[in-house]
Amino acid sequence: MSNLDRQAAPSLCGGRGFVVAEPVRELLSPRTVRLGESTEVRRLLPNLGRRMVGAWAFVDHYGPDDIADEPGMQVPPHPHMGLQTVSWLHEGEVLHRDSTGSLQTIRPRELGLMTSGRAISHSEESPRPHARFLHGAQLWVALPDAHRHVEPHFQHHADLPLVTAPGLTATVMLGELDDTRSPGTTYTPLIGADLALTRGAETNLPLEPDFEYAVLAMSGETHVDGVPVLPGSMLYLGCGRTSLPLRAESDAAVMLLGGEPFEEELVMWWNFVGRSHEEIEQAREDWMQGTRFGEVEGYDGGRLPAPELPPVALKPRGRVR
Repeated sequence: MSNLDRQAAPSLCGGRGFVVAEPVRELLSPRTVRLGESTEVRRLLPNLGRRMVGAWAFVDHYGPDDIADEPGMQVPPHPHMGLQTVSWLHEGEVLHRDSTGSLQTIRPRELGLMTSGRAISHSEESPRPHARFLHGAQLWVALPDAHRHVEPHFQHHADLPLVTAPGLTATVMLGELDDTRSPGTTYTPLIGADLALTRGAETNLPLEPDFEYAVLAMSGETHVDGVPVLPGSMLYLGCGRTSLPLRAESDAAVMLLGGEPFEEELVMWWNFVGRSHEEIEQAREDWMQGTRFGEVEGYDGGRLPAPELPPVALKPRGRVR
């Protein structure tokens, strides 16, 4: 998934200076962004005052959209570096192509996991023909310095492990929940789980006290630690929790995102995660010159040009909160 913001500004992310070391209830409101001709997304991360949750650095929620007479998602070939992209659907399909030669249709509750490593490019589109409704989330995971130059690769997992309790079915998308681990490759301790709740369900979800967490509402109404969280919003929970009380006021679905606070400080701009303004600048030049990121074969259309990079250099620095 691309950040299509033509006014993209570099931002500093990571480092423990932004982490809240105790349990909190911080409700994040989304920013609306157009994605292609007929898809509008609600951007929850990065957010004013909240840049990351563990290694999760970018969260978009979209739909449910009726695209029966629309082209649906149409994201031209674009580059990534220093991160993993996670495609997650509740309705519809997305056709993924990338510069390693991957071609995969991703369907509801299947994991599409692309590790950009040093450099990759990809496109995403609704197949032709496609289902009437499109509903899902696109997320990025920042790669730590030791792994951010790995060879780019793509994984697709159609069958993911489940954690169940009365009124709850949790699909473990990435990482580990309640001793159940996803087959998706991770490079830092984290969790991504899709929680389906039936109306009236009440449960306590086991958590790791060293992780920071957030809950993204996908559908229905769920009370998370007593806070109503409605679709398209996200509740940041901080650290220090051993469990999380959930109560479903209707049939509902939420995504649990968490992980160890990301120690390294990052510079994130457009579709790149780096460590300096100069590194980001070089990546932009490489994409515009057609080097390093490879070619996406089979997409009916041109590549996505990079926006202008503001001249102000951002340098990670220590921060204490």
